[in-house]
Amino acid sequence: MKVKKFVAPTMPEAMNTIRKELGPEAVILNSKEVSKGGFLGLFKKRSIEVVAALDPSPKPPPKNDKKPTRQPIPFKPASTDGDVLSEVRQLRKVIELQTADGADYPTDYQVIYRHLLSQEIEETLAHDLMDALVQKHKASDTLLTDHNAILLEIRAEIEERFQNRGVGGFAERKRLIQFVGPTGAGKTTTIAKVAASRMMHDHKRVAFITADTYRIAAVEQLKTYANILNVPLEVVYNSDDYNEAIQKYASYDLILVDTAGRNFREEKYVRDLEKTIAFNDETETCLVLSLTAKASDLAKIYDQFKHLPIQNVIFTKMDETRQYGSILNITLNNNLGVAYLTNGQDVPDDILKPTPQVVSGLIAGEQNDT
Repeated sequence: MKVKKFVAPTMPEAMNTIRKELGPEAVILNSKEVSKGGFLGLFKKRSIEVVAALDPSPKPPPKNDKKPTRQPIPFKPASTDGDVLSEVRQLRKVIELQTADGADYPTDYQVIYRHLLSQEIEETLAHDLMDALVQKHKASDTLLTDHNAILLEIRAEIEERFQNRGVGGFAERKRLIQFVGPTGAGKTTTIAKVAASRMMHDHKRVAFITADTYRIAAVEQLKTYANILNVPLEVVYNSDDYNEAIQKYASYDLILVDTAGRNFREEKYVRDLEKTIAFNDETETCLVLSLTAKASDLAKIYDQFKHLPIQNVIFTKMDETRQYGSILNITLNNNLGVAYLTNGQDVPDDILKPTPQVVSGLIAGEQNDT
């Protein structure tokens, strides 16, 4: 008996190969799904491993047998139920991949495209990134077949798009920074981290203003930080109070303004901000968003703020998620910079100025423990 092992991407392809090499009388003895290749446990290629056999001298049925013997059915797998289910699942995955959006990309590029989607990058932006990369490689006749190499190329594409926008910190000429954003995003703690960082590293004289008078706890929290950092704090209730506070702290290098965290799905709360704080060339307005929120929710929140002159975004709670696509969705789609990322509750440690390389690394799946 001739026994041979075959490996193919799918069961039908394996059967075609067996038929060509062993003929239609071959019988499958066993089949299973195997994974090969990949890097860091990712992007492994799944294949079907089939063991087939052929008896070159099959015994003819006895001539005196009155009842015809049942002939073996060609290509009937002698596998367990588990093997069959595994084959069905494999076939379903292949069909899904072939019919999914992005199937026009070469197979290896398609895998990276689906990785971008798994990072919750919007489909339009993911397509834009992949189209730029594929077209560049086709033009130079250098299409890649290594997932790691393609991922490095997509990182370079992301980094290039961040080169022409502000990444890391605020504009040096601005001394009045206003923090806006929804409740729960971590504005107050972030303000304390920024203040401590600028005081320690840049030796700036910092003052606080808070317009978050809707929540007593928020005012008390900022007062606590102000006492620890030995920073003056002014609580304001209207635009007159706000202007007086700015004049009071005119000699300070940096004034950080906390605003009320409300349900900003309702436009009226955003409009309330304009009645209290100023938006002009003397100020820089920073939107604070939590990466733990769904990408679709963050897009809706931004839509409520987009009429304000927002220059930068601070993304908080990066240590509580592994999906970072919202960083690209919000900034690249709206021509915004990324001022800071925060990755914990500790003041002043858990804050960092990102670089294009840090952002692309997060999208690629690198762990960042900075």
